[in-house]
Amino acid sequence: MREAPAGFLVPDWPVPTGVRALCSTREGGVSVAPYDSLNLGDHVGDDGGAVAENRRRFAEALDARPVFLKQVHGVEAVQLSNGSADGLEADACWTRERGVACTIMVADCLPVLLADRAGTCVAAAHCGWRGLAGEGGRGVLETLWATWWPRVANDPQSAADLTLAWFGPCIGPTAFEVGDEVRAAFENADSRAARHFVPASPGKWLANLPSLARDRLQALGLRSVHGNDGSTGWCTVSHPSRFFSHRRDRVSGRLAAAVWLA
Repeated sequence: MREAPAGFLVPDWPVPTGVRALCSTREGGVSVAPYDSLNLGDHVGDDGGAVAENRRRFAEALDARPVFLKQVHGVEAVQLSNGSADGLEADACWTRERGVACTIMVADCLPVLLADRAGTCVAAAHCGWRGLAGEGGRGVLETLWATWWPRVANDPQSAADLTLAWFGPCIGPTAFEVGDEVRAAFENADSRAARHFVPASPGKWLANLPSLARDRLQALGLRSVHGNDGSTGWCTVSHPSRFFSHRRDRVSGRLAAAVWLA
């Protein structure tokens, strides 16, 4: 992989040469406080001209065309093509076309990138707790998987063996305080999810979002998961100079993680 521009995170995962991925930080943009400086969200109150310039810089760093979704904390997954416009309402996307970057914006939620070992298909998902939990154990990752595996193998288990995943920065397990309803949303689908919630106060829990997502992928058969392990270095809340965080700041910009076929 070519050297990344200053301020970007380069995923460390064993993808083939033709797969590229980058994750932005706060650095390198033109937005002013509280969106300083590389805010990529056009829905958070920032100046539209500044966001447009930031997105231009992001695309230049990728050397590909990022497609920005209208993320709604749901489970919908869409296929992207060279003709796909920004603003498709979905929380996951995939493509087999070169030069089209599956792009997920976050400011505490977990971005998940996927690629197959042959370098023929890439995907990305936005995993906040609502989309990750879904209903009845079917969340955004399960929905994406249902469209993903037939593209890379003849059966789900073969596809799982051929799939690599990378987790980007998100709110960490020492900062993500949630209520009983969040814990119940995961435990109702899988009682083992309880181990990813630590008591904080009556009716409140500290949730480990990366571990909850890792469990969901492992249930689908995926074992090659890289990136965010829940340690402090990945926590958006804990690094105000590097990461945007809605939980920390309330008014916040957005980071983006992208994966594409070069």
